[in-house]
Amino acid sequence: MPAVAVLSLATHRIGARAGAVAGFAFGLVFFLALLDWVNVVGLDAWLALAVVQALFFVPLGAGLAVTSRLPGWLLWAACLWVGEEALRARVPFGGLPWGRLAFSQPGTPFTPYAQLAGSPLVTFAVALTGASLAALVICGARRRPVPAAVALAVAAAVPVTGAVLPRPTGGPEVTVAVVQGNVPRLGLDFNARRRAVLGNHVAATHRLAADVRAGRVPRPELVIWPENSSDIDPFADRYAYEIISGAVRDVGVPVLVGAVVNGPDADHVQNMGIVWDPDRGPGAAYVKRHPVPFGEYIPFRDVLTRYIKRLEQIPRDFHAGTRIGLLQVGPARVGEVICFEVAYDGLVRDAITAGGRVLVVQTNNATYGKTGQPDQQLAISRMRAVEHGRAVLIAATSGISAIVAPDGRLVDRSAEFTPDVMVHRVPLRDGITPASRLGALPEWILAIVGVLACVAAVPRRAGPPARPAALGHSATAAPEPEPLHPSITRQ
Repeated sequence: MPAVAVLSLATHRIGARAGAVAGFAFGLVFFLALLDWVNVVGLDAWLALAVVQALFFVPLGAGLAVTSRLPGWLLWAACLWVGEEALRARVPFGGLPWGRLAFSQPGTPFTPYAQLAGSPLVTFAVALTGASLAALVICGARRRPVPAAVALAVAAAVPVTGAVLPRPTGGPEVTVAVVQGNVPRLGLDFNARRRAVLGNHVAATHRLAADVRAGRVPRPELVIWPENSSDIDPFADRYAYEIISGAVRDVGVPVLVGAVVNGPDADHVQNMGIVWDPDRGPGAAYVKRHPVPFGEYIPFRDVLTRYIKRLEQIPRDFHAGTRIGLLQVGPARVGEVICFEVAYDGLVRDAITAGGRVLVVQTNNATYGKTGQPDQQLAISRMRAVEHGRAVLIAATSGISAIVAPDGRLVDRSAEFTPDVMVHRVPLRDGITPASRLGALPEWILAIVGVLACVAAVPRRAGPPARPAALGHSATAAPEPEPLHPSITRQ
């Protein structure tokens, strides 16, 4: 909220070009701080990504500037924030939703808005509150008590209303286990010892089985392994297949195994979540639908690899799956997304509306361990829990693994780079929230309203041509400032 207020103050009643410059400067500072974990890949990658993302704040800053002269500018400002995020979440290469205002609000009075119209409504509420704080500062400086009172009322009413909204709870429960086996080292070479990573998750599962037999923990009904828990194709490597099967038989319940599998051709691999049954072995699988550009596939590979040799570390592109992440794992019908997919509204929503009763996020954050990125991803997952009214099971190779209740409450979480197994009972839910049902419609409506406000503001800023002044009279007159809100009259 304070950041939104700062940008609103910086762009209030200035020209569109100046607003665009202010927007870019704000965005650059914001994304350099938010995405500093990309520096693990390289300084150039961090700076380039921050600049590209900051460019989306150019039209935002310009829009905030031109609409700040309109009555009700607080509303138009909030709509413009939603529009900026909608665009940035889709382009280029499928977009990057990281850094949405909504994702900064897990466990706050704004969180319950997510169940009504998804993350876009949370962004709208946060932006409206931030703009109202800016309006309060402006009105206070100009000694306009009535508009200041309206701004204060809006700034207070939005979070208070959110706080009293009910949150999703309840449902029949199952016992789940989330396994974090850990990795030998952090950074880009986290998986240099692929057998060690697989061995860690196998060993952790055997320890879980031993604890169940000893009565130290309850018997789970399903077990979740993380993304890349087997970076060795178990269908091509007999050793990997056998030790996974042995661990699954030992624990005696289905395990959702994260594996990298060759295919569908010689030039591609697939990022999979595979249901491994103790009796029947591997069965149904989900293939990641949104591979990460420059991380799991290289756009314009033939051209870029000539100049950026580091890209050769990704010798084969990941093949994008086409089927929604819905799997039956033991007694639970699981909606699944893999790693960064949790940030994409449509991928998560598809998994829930298709029938997922609990959401699973298989992830591998070892590359970005100890950078803050795992915490950011956890915050997104907590927002998804409320948005769709589902418990969320996060399994990470090195952390942060977590179990989140449908109301967004953090039930349990692991430390980073520490082996851990979490066993808890979680609800399976069938109800569909308004956000799940409405999909992207609220986002598009709010974004379009913001664009229309900009269109309406352009002729208002230009104004009618000035009439020549009569001789002996002043040629100009100070324009009367516009009210902050259409319901406010000047005092």
